[in-house]
Amino acid sequence: MTPKGKKNREQTVTLDAAEMKSVLMEQPDFLVPVVQEAVQAILEVEMAECLQAGKHERNDQRLGYRSGYYRRRLITRVGTLVLRVPQDRAGHFSTQVFEQYQRSEKALVAALAQMYVQGVSTRKVAAITEELCGHGFSASSISAITGRLDAQLAEFSQRPLTEAFPYVILDARYERVREGGVIVSRAMLVALGIDWEGRRQVLAVEYANRESQSSWRDFLVHLKDRGLHDVLFVVSDDHPGLKAAIREVLPGVWWQRCYVHFLRNALDYLPRKADDDCLQELRWMYERRNVDEARRDLKQWLEKWATKYPKLCAWVEANIEETWTFYRLPLAHHKHLKSTNLLERFNQEIKRRTLVVRIFPDEASCLRLVRAVAAEQHEEWMEGSRYLNADLLREATQPMKTNLAIAA
Repeated sequence: MTPKGKKNREQTVTLDAAEMKSVLMEQPDFLVPVVQEAVQAILEVEMAECLQAGKHERNDQRLGYRSGYYRRRLITRVGTLVLRVPQDRAGHFSTQVFEQYQRSEKALVAALAQMYVQGVSTRKVAAITEELCGHGFSASSISAITGRLDAQLAEFSQRPLTEAFPYVILDARYERVREGGVIVSRAMLVALGIDWEGRRQVLAVEYANRESQSSWRDFLVHLKDRGLHDVLFVVSDDHPGLKAAIREVLPGVWWQRCYVHFLRNALDYLPRKADDDCLQELRWMYERRNVDEARRDLKQWLEKWATKYPKLCAWVEANIEETWTFYRLPLAHHKHLKSTNLLERFNQEIKRRTLVVRIFPDEASCLRLVRAVAAEQHEEWMEGSRYLNADLLREATQPMKTNLAIAA
């Protein structure tokens, strides 16, 4: 290309970019056609999968025939999409796009609508709902949305747990709720499980006045009533009530104290200007291949720091074995199960949604939104790839099961 041609091309690109910027500034809803095209493409793919054939495709595996379209509006954060939903002659096709896309958004709208009842101005509620969903909702619409959503979430939270979950992760997060005109902090108890296929699942999300042995016991008993069984390994923090409830309801399981929480607790036994190398060397013990290597490093660590930090060393020596239970598991599972990080990441997604509301008007609206996020995450995990290879756990536990059978 000649220098002159190259210059003309650069000018054209510059002009196109300028024109594009001008168009975008003039059309604040420019994302609508982009998202609309993407969602429309998903609908076409779903129909092709349902019929086992694309448009005008001839094959022996075809399960039916198309029968035109019907129009459907979908309210999203970028605006209102007008979609052409495909139909088949037998009426078998059903898309999951609408409910999956809007479930958590509906919960958020319901919570915001209830804020109005508690005295928040209509203008503020309307502005927030329109900003989030691109559309304002009437009181009757909110009531209908809430009713349908509550029924779906109740079904999700009460579903039978038919398969076994060898790994269970437990934790609680706190949300601010208005009760009797007073703002209080209430616990949301959460349980995640990993099944024998290596897939993550949200097992339960429940509301509690506070974390206590009784609230955690009721939470775990309810899980067992729904079918939770054959739990091998539980990860949690060191909350006394939770530990006691695990021993009572799930006797015999291997309990792993989250090492991240343990390292945070260690700061209580260190002066503010402590040597950073001390905790860093302690952290390295969780990267060893087995518990024997970790114990060897602990011995050296205690010899090095006992004189300088006697309180810390005494506390670590008395408690660190609780954080090494994960060494009983296959090596490939160590990074996933030595902490509650999986649940912490899930809690971050909940926090991202609940920060919009800030203070929930009541228990129902809080539980509704958190469960909606949980159901959304659960579906994403079930449709995604496996989190870990559970066959490694089968191989590791087979000798133990054989010995138990012989003893019986």
